[in-house]
Amino acid sequence: MRRTLFITTAIALSALTLAGCSAGVSTVDTAESQEYLVDQASDGRVTEGANAPIADGTAFNDTVMQDTEREVITTGYMSVTVEAPDDATADAIRITESVGGRVDGRNEYAPHDGDRGSSTLTLRIPASDLTATLDKFKELGTLHEVSINAVDVTMESRDLEARITALDASVERLLALLTKAEDTETLIQLETAISGRQGELESLKSQKRYFDDQVAMSTITLSLISVADAPSIEPDSFLDGLIAGWAGFVAFFAGLLVLVGVLVPWLILGAVVAGVIVMIVRSRRQRRRPAAPAREE
Repeated sequence: MRRTLFITTAIALSALTLAGCSAGVSTVDTAESQEYLVDQASDGRVTEGANAPIADGTAFNDTVMQDTEREVITTGYMSVTVEAPDDATADAIRITESVGGRVDGRNEYAPHDGDRGSSTLTLRIPASDLTATLDKFKELGTLHEVSINAVDVTMESRDLEARITALDASVERLLALLTKAEDTETLIQLETAISGRQGELESLKSQKRYFDDQVAMSTITLSLISVADAPSIEPDSFLDGLIAGWAGFVAFFAGLLVLVGVLVPWLILGAVVAGVIVMIVRSRRQRRRPAAPAREE
């Protein structure tokens, strides 16, 4: 009976400890979990159990941030004008794979409006080789646009590590109690608590793997486009020459008609002005002309 009471009390204490572990992202509220984190941050030195001082969560995070490298997720977009998109696409894939990267997406588009088509690649490139790889992409053609964005996730990653460590320790303590349980009720309580904590632990580990992958491999969207070719104006045969000549003839007279249409209003105005002038001149001449002498009978 006493053993059952001891196990039940231990389960209740463990449940309280685990509730504190999942209360926040940046701090661990229980004294036992915080002491465990302090032990991990002190290069393996073990403190004296319950008598050890409780570390402040913010101070712990600041210490870790100073002692570790920054973790940055880098994403970007690059647009390059190339002569042959198909060949440039193959070269871009080869460049990516040569540095240990991979292709996560590939879209190719057929020629349109006289161009030679285009393609869009979603590439995952090792962060350490990103700059050198982008320089090689620029050599595929003429750089049109490039945009690189970086997000620092060091704090989020370290907080996940702290929560994973605390939950892992809690699960181990519950498993140890499980081996000592003697009645069915205690076993059910322990298994329920372990199942819930293991589910949360796997979720946190999945988030951590995602952060690690995004930090290690930068995501770049590469767009390879081509410029539309100019239409050919030189005839290749007699028929093409005849068609081109007729098109030029029609175009000439069409332009001439447009010119006449523009000049007609001015010609009419000029004719009216000229008619008025002629009438004025004739009237003046008639006034100046001497009258004929009268005949004698």
